[in-house]
Amino acid sequence: MRLKRIQIFGFKSFADRTTFEFGDNTLTGVVGPNGCGKSNVVDSVRWVLGEQRATAMRGVEMTDVTYKGTTSRPALSVAEVTLILDNASGALEARGPEIAITRRVFRSGEGEYLLDGEKVRLKDVREMLFDTGLGSRGYSVLEQGRIDAVLSANPLERRRIFEEAAGISRYRQRKIETEMRLKRVADDMTRLDDLLGELGTRVRSLKIQAGKAERFVQAREDWALERKRVFQHRLWLYRSELASLGSRAGELD
Repeated sequence: MRLKRIQIFGFKSFADRTTFEFGDNTLTGVVGPNGCGKSNVVDSVRWVLGEQRATAMRGVEMTDVTYKGTTSRPALSVAEVTLILDNASGALEARGPEIAITRRVFRSGEGEYLLDGEKVRLKDVREMLFDTGLGSRGYSVLEQGRIDAVLSANPLERRRIFEEAAGISRYRQRKIETEMRLKRVADDMTRLDDLLGELGTRVRSLKIQAGKAERFVQAREDWALERKRVFQHRLWLYRSELASLGSRAGELD
C-alpha cells in the first residue's frame, strides 16, 4: 500500500486546491525556501490521519489550520485534506484499489471524516489503518526531529512502534477498549448496588409507615364502631327517660 495522491484545500497556507501526485516514484522531494509551507504538507498528512492535538499543528485550536487570509485574499471557512492510498495489493480487505480518506474542519468548530466519500467516525478510520503503520502517531510519518525522538524514547514508547509494525496494535487497542468498557460496567454495578441499598432503606421506611397507616385505619374503624355503640346506648337511655317522664307528666296532669 502506497501513498498515491494528496489533495489540500484551505489547510494552512494552501488557499487554492492543490494536488500532490506521487505516482510510482520511490522518492519525492518537496523543496523550497524557509516559510514556503513545506512542513504544512507533512502536517496535512498527520492531520487527515486523525491528529487531535492543536499544538502538534502549531496552533492553539484546531480551527487554526484553516486559511486565515491575507490583505489581498479573504480567509476561508473550511480546511480539507484528502489522502488517496493505492490499495491495489489488497492490503486493506473489503476496500477498492484506491482508498480516499478525507478530513474537514469548519471555522465554526465542526469537523467530519469521510472514507471513500462516506461520513465515518475517526474510530473507523483508525481501525481501518491499524497494523499499517499509518496514523497521526504511526511510524510511517516521521517529521523533523522525530527520528531522534524515537531513538531517545523510553522502552515503552519504542515498544508501541514495534507492536504497530508487528501487527498486534489492533488487538492491544481492542483490549484497552474492552477493559474500559468492563470498568464502566463495574462502575455502573457499584452505582446500582448503592441505588439498591438506598432503595432498600426507603422500602424499610415505607413498610414502617405502611404499618402505622394500617394501624391508624384499624383504630379509626374501631373508634367509629365504638362511637356508634355509645350513641345507640345514649339514644336508648334518652328514649327510656322520655317514656318515664311522659308517664310522670300524665300522673301530674
